[in-house]
Amino acid sequence: MNQADTEIMLGKLQEAGYRISESEETADILIINTCGVKEPTERKVLKKISEINQSEKPFIVGGCLPKINFDEVIKAGSKFAAILDTNSLLFIVDIVKQVEKGERGIVNLDDKKNVKLGNPRRLINSVIAIIPISEGCLGDCYYCCVKFARGRLLSYPPETILKEVETSILNGCREVWLTAQDTGAYRWNNERLPQLLGRIVELNLDFKIRVGMANPKHTIPILDDLVDVYKDPKIYKFLHIPVQSGSNEVLKAMNRGYTKERFTEIIEIFNKEIPYLTLSTDIIVGYPGETNEHFQESVNLIQKIKPDIVNISRFAARPGTESVKMKNQVQGGIIKERSRKFTKITQKIGEEKNQRWIGWKGEALVTERGVKGSWIARNQSYKPIVIQHPNQFLGKKIKIEVTTAKPGYLMGKMI
Repeated sequence: MNQADTEIMLGKLQEAGYRISESEETADILIINTCGVKEPTERKVLKKISEINQSEKPFIVGGCLPKINFDEVIKAGSKFAAILDTNSLLFIVDIVKQVEKGERGIVNLDDKKNVKLGNPRRLINSVIAIIPISEGCLGDCYYCCVKFARGRLLSYPPETILKEVETSILNGCREVWLTAQDTGAYRWNNERLPQLLGRIVELNLDFKIRVGMANPKHTIPILDDLVDVYKDPKIYKFLHIPVQSGSNEVLKAMNRGYTKERFTEIIEIFNKEIPYLTLSTDIIVGYPGETNEHFQESVNLIQKIKPDIVNISRFAARPGTESVKMKNQVQGGIIKERSRKFTKITQKIGEEKNQRWIGWKGEALVTERGVKGSWIARNQSYKPIVIQHPNQFLGKKIKIEVTTAKPGYLMGKMI
């Protein structure tokens, strides 16, 4: 979502006649589009702002962090030219013009969300279209600070989404990332995520869809329809469903609105109906009140469902959230140890899951440049396959045989 916001800001500036610099050194004005979802991310962002604050260049801070932790943004970037948020980014051209005139200390924070589709874009990756289908969420998780930045759910009109997809593909994109704070919460009148996907795959164009993260709470009511539409060949067999904990007691303390049993039900049905599904999930270790027994429940759940990808977060209370007030905080050393243990377990599972792909032959779409002359292609299950080849393949479909399995990716050769 933040990347899509960046693309829009750059697109609007480019349309207005500004040139996007290739480096900080040659830029006249710097824009830092921030994320603040996790404490380590916030620290990196604030460090960067602090470094830029010591230069003489005017800078603009945008994104989520101004609404998540405004005081720290001001502290790190006291000489800021302007601060805007995720809602006011559409005014980026006017703000840059003000900064050019020498104005400083501009603060433009807006609580009114707008449908951002239809704006000019400067793509980060020329073959990938990042298309938000909604912004904000319906949840009230006690650890989450993104709700302060993105607010309540605003779903985008289906026709607007369809037009954005069609325009992106006609302009050369081959992969579409449908993104949101929670794709499962999407709703427009009686249309939910499965119906939206059903309309998108009917477009008579050549492209693939990666569906973004959907929370279990909002996936359960649409499960059967979602599984059915996932069978379409245009949709990658990739599912990102964050569980966050394998303990029902901890899930309740997080205010997640589902149980581990309901989460497991989603995974079992998808695995049964969608062969070679790539499953991604999220885990928070060290949430307030998490005991060794609760942690072991999370380990047991992951060992049972065997996800291909596990995004592990060490809990850190975010400003303004209910979790800040909780008294039963887990010690940092314990959190680190649990995180290390979990990482070893999930890496082993990931490598074991990838072993089944050795010898696979089939078609894959090249979506990224790798390092040292390599390319990264994605097969139908969205598995990243690294190949070495001197030719230009970005955006092209190639035939691959998988030769090696690593914990997080595959390696292969062209056939």
